[in-house]
Parts: sequence; C-alpha cells; structure tokens
Amino acid sequence: MTSIKEQAAISRLLSFLQEWDNAGKVARSHILDKFIETNQGKTAPELEQEFSQGASLFLVRLTTSLRITYMTDSCLEKLLRSIGIFLSAVSSNRYLIEFLEVGGVLTLLEILGLEKIKEEAKKESVKLLQVIANSGRTYKELICESYGVRSIAEFLAKSKSEETQEEVQVLLDSLVHGNPKYQNQVYKGLIALLPCESPKAQQLSLQTLRTAQPIIGTTHPSIVDCVLKVLGTMHLEVQYEAIELIKDLVGYDVRQALLKGLVALLIPSVKETSKLQAKILSDPSVLQLTPSLPMFLQQAAAAKAIGLNPRPRVLARNDMSIAEELLYLRVVRGLMAAMGNTDHSNSQRLASLTLECFVQMFPLVAEHVRKCMGEELYQLFLSNAEDLYMKIDSIQADILAANTVNVTKALCLHGSSYSMNTLYGSRDSAQMAYLTHFEEDVESKE
Repeated sequence: MTSIKEQAAISRLLSFLQEWDNAGKVARSHILDKFIETNQGKTAPELEQEFSQGASLFLVRLTTSLRITYMTDSCLEKLLRSIGIFLSAVSSNRYLIEFLEVGGVLTLLEILGLEKIKEEAKKESVKLLQVIANSGRTYKELICESYGVRSIAEFLAKSKSEETQEEVQVLLDSLVHGNPKYQNQVYKGLIALLPCESPKAQQLSLQTLRTAQPIIGTTHPSIVDCVLKVLGTMHLEVQYEAIELIKDLVGYDVRQALLKGLVALLIPSVKETSKLQAKILSDPSVLQLTPSLPMFLQQAAAAKAIGLNPRPRVLARNDMSIAEELLYLRVVRGLMAAMGNTDHSNSQRLASLTLECFVQMFPLVAEHVRKCMGEELYQLFLSNAEDLYMKIDSIQADILAANTVNVTKALCLHGSSYSMNTLYGSRDSAQMAYLTHFEEDVESKE
C-alpha cells in the first residue's frame, strides 16, 4: 500500500498533468517558464523525484505538443528548452530513447529548414541535436541516416545569426568525431559549404575541415578548387582559415594540384576577369569595386600562402621541397607578374615579399630576377621589397607584368650539377619522379 505522502505526491502529479492538458497557449507558456526556471540542471533522479516517478508522463506531453505545433512556432523555443532539460540531465538515457522513439530527430531537423521559425528556436533545436550526437556513435549515425548532414549544412549556410552558426559548427564537429560510418558524409558536406554566400559559414566550415582532415585521412578532389576559390573573399578571417587549410592539405595527395592552382592564381586570366565584370556590376552593393577584384584578392592570397609571412608557417619557408616544386611550376614568373599589377597594391606588396623569400633561398633565382629587373630596379627590390610597389614607375611595372622569367628551364639546363646537388639534396625515387614530371612538362611547352 502507498503511504499518505506518496498518495499526495501522485495527486499533485495528476493535478499538474491535468492542468497542462486543459491549458491554452498562454497558460502552457507560463507552465513551461516555471518548469525551466525550477528544473534547469537537474539530474534524471531529481526530475523523477520532482514528478513522483512520473517525469516521462510530462515528457511525452512535451514531445506530443512539439510534433503538433512546431510548424506554427507556438511556444516552440520553450518546448525545446524544456525537452532539453530532460535529454541533458545526468542518467537521462531513458528520456533520450523515449524522445527518439517518437521521431524526435526528424522533427528537430525539419525545424531547421522551416523559414517561418524564429532563429532562437532553431538554435535550441541545434543544441538538442548536440545532446543527441554526444550520447554516442549510435545516435550520431541516427542523425546522419535521417539526412541530417544535409539539413544541418544548409542551415549553417542560411543562418543569419553568428551565435547560432557557431552552435552548428559544434554539432558538425561532434558528427565527424567517433562516427566512422558517416564521417566522409560530414566531410563532403563541409566542402559543399565552401562556395556559400555566408562568410561566417565559410570560416566555420574551413575550421572544421582542418579538424576533420586528419580523421578522414584522404582528400576529396573537389576540395582544391573550393578552397582556392575561397581565397577571393574580401573577408580576411575567411582567407586566413583557407590559407591555414591549404598548409595542411599539402601533406596529402592533393599537394601537386594545390601548388599548381596557387601558381596559376598569380597571373589572373583576362578571360576570367572579363566574365566576372557583368556579374559583379549587376550587384548594387558592390558597384564601387573593380570588376577584377575577386581575381586580384586570389592573386594576393596566393602570394601570401606561397611563402612570405615569417610569423605563421607558410609553404615555401616551411618546406624546402615545396619551394623547389614551386620553382618548377614557374612561381618566379608568377610572382613578378603580380608585382606588376598596379591595379592591386596588396598583390604587389605580398608578391614582392614572397619573391624576396625565393631570392634569398636560391642564388639561381636571384640571378634571373636581377637580369629581368635590371640593376636599378633590382637594387630597389633588395633594399625594401615590401615598399617596392610605391617606388616603381609604369615602365618598370610593365616589365614585371610581362616578364618571361623561366627559372625552370635554367634548372634543367644546369642538369645534375645544380639541380641534383643544390636543389634536390637526398630524395627518394617518388620525389625525383615528381620533379622530373615538371621538367618534362615545361620542356614540352617551350
């Protein structure tokens, strides 16, 4: 038999549940406010004590209400926060299973895609998905099997709240860890986000890709083009993350494609810049910009990534073998061409500093740069590479822009006496075959 105390507790529970069942929208909102205020942070045993061992009876009412009203946004944020109290409570596995059994994951994902739902409610939905994902591999797989990666990625791209976007990043980071069955799906979803229009989404995607890449181990071919295109952004925080990711990616099988892509960006195509003109000028928000600005931003970023800044690690300074490969890709010609781009002073400055790096590293490069520039310009370059762009005249700029320096050809002509000993040092057969490919490729174009 139950004691008088237990009977009183059961009576209170039934009274509370009846109050909820009979309440309208306003009354339920007040009930939720009080529940959130008094039960935030409680453990599952404490919740059971609060509801006389009948907490699940209230949870099922919350989930039912969620499924019925989530499209109308009626008390949605409060409903989600209340459900979150149950799911995030210590020892709450039972509540989690009860929520999932009624299609909780699908409901949360659908909320993210509804246009009329307020951003705060969507953020609470993301937080609940975080709780579910952090509960173990099985739950991460459930989210992914419910087409969750696509829904979450699309929401990240469309969200207007940076705070909410950061919560989405936490969720995606959780899904890429401890989820071997679907980690590649998350990885591809992050790459697909890179061309989106939201700078914050781009930044967060790049950061998460840096975390995901060592976990995945291999690369997807599309990552090269996507990351290189991001370099054309006007947002320095996005460009920074892209360059950091590029530094990581040169350690993988896309190294050759990345280096080729970076060198190619140093000399923007006239055809490509003209194609951009109509698109950019049709946007009233960027009427003040030059038509070729994205290409010039890529040019400057490529120069920066290749090897100038002594503070963070950069490609040429960090790895001599990378510097050598860049020489065979005619990076010197590209850098000098960028130095002659009087339409974009940052390209000139960064390319000049990066070229200085190569001149200091390789005497043969110094010899060819001096011959092309002429003694006067070369001495100006040596005295202050960073400020050179402010001192050159239009004729000197034209000489730089139209240069045909071919250090690669000179390296090939020097043969083993220079290439093998001065540049290559000791290499394995795979590295030698790789560099030989560049020599043959250049010779075929001459």
